Amino acid sequence: MPNIKSAKKRVKVNAAKAERNKAARSALRTEIKTAKAAIAAGENKEEALKKVVKTIDQAVAKGLLHKNTAARKKSALAKKAQA
Repeated sequence: MPNIKSAKKRVKVNAAKAERNKAARSALRTEIKTAKAAIAAGENKEEALKKVVKTIDQAVAKGLLHKNTAARKKSALAKKAQA
């Protein structure tokens, strides 16, 4: 446990950010799973793909995903939707 006041604050702030990132990452994964299910079922493919691509782009903007990871995920989803 830190003794310095600023170090104590950093522990609190980092914990809060970790919680926020964990929730956002979980929501992103849920969104991707929902889109995959919609694509597999063949219902509203374009709508589901459009929504999940927007969510992935927002995750990149927030720093949750690397841009190449996002591109890979979007490409894989688009490929599934086309098939």
